[in-house]
Amino acid sequence: MALEQLLNRLKMDHLQASLDSLCEHASKQDLNYREFLEQALLQEWGGRHQKGLESRLKQARLPWIKTLEQFDFSFQPSIDHKIVRELAGLGFVERGENVVLLGPPGVGKTHLAVALAVKAAEAGHRVLFMTLDRLVSTLLRARQENRLDRQLQQLTYPKVLVLDEMGYLPMTREEASLFFRLINRRYERASTILTSNKSFMDWGEIFGDQVIATAILDRLLHHSTTLNIKGESYRLKDKRRAGLVTTPTTKEEETSLAPDSVPMSSD
Repeated sequence: MALEQLLNRLKMDHLQASLDSLCEHASKQDLNYREFLEQALLQEWGGRHQKGLESRLKQARLPWIKTLEQFDFSFQPSIDHKIVRELAGLGFVERGENVVLLGPPGVGKTHLAVALAVKAAEAGHRVLFMTLDRLVSTLLRARQENRLDRQLQQLTYPKVLVLDEMGYLPMTREEASLFFRLINRRYERASTILTSNKSFMDWGEIFGDQVIATAILDRLLHHSTTLNIKGESYRLKDKRRAGLVTTPTTKEEETSLAPDSVPMSSD
């Protein structure tokens, strides 16, 4: 059987595409058989990993691709670099723990959430990004169509679920109840990364029910890390430097949302 046929049957497409260049490289570097085999298999694995990553990122529905290396930590000195580095190690994903990012609009909450999601996708985990508004609409539609259990199960599959923009719009009691059911399903099974512009004390107003808010917080924060970002908006920094904006323009930018960033766990 010809080599091309073997590679075809073994579905080693990435190696097949680069075989000639690999052979030429091996000849120039005088590689032995073992070294050449290692290079060939590494080429195939690298191609498969990249293809898998691209597929996971597409399925994640991220609004854009951002990395931790692109985050300007010098502009947000309130963030504890050590905590972010620990999160980047993805131990929280392996343990099914959560991450809550608090702060006023524009301080980089979504950037950090997306960057952690990208890290998880690179590590081979299934990831999904949703704004809270889209999540609620999805759950309400599923309930109306009598497929809520199936939808909740589908939203339990992602190893990392990013829920963005908690607190921008209040929920009805029904919406809050649906959100609780999702958080309860994922509790201690998979990780949720949540961003919010509201302090935990205000979550009773968000959900329209203090009892439901307490139940949600209990499950979210039982095994979690909270980062509170106290800084100005990235989107306004250039305008402020140019003198077009002088002081914080919203009450949210002037208000501290929570205690200093600390890992939270009660194992």
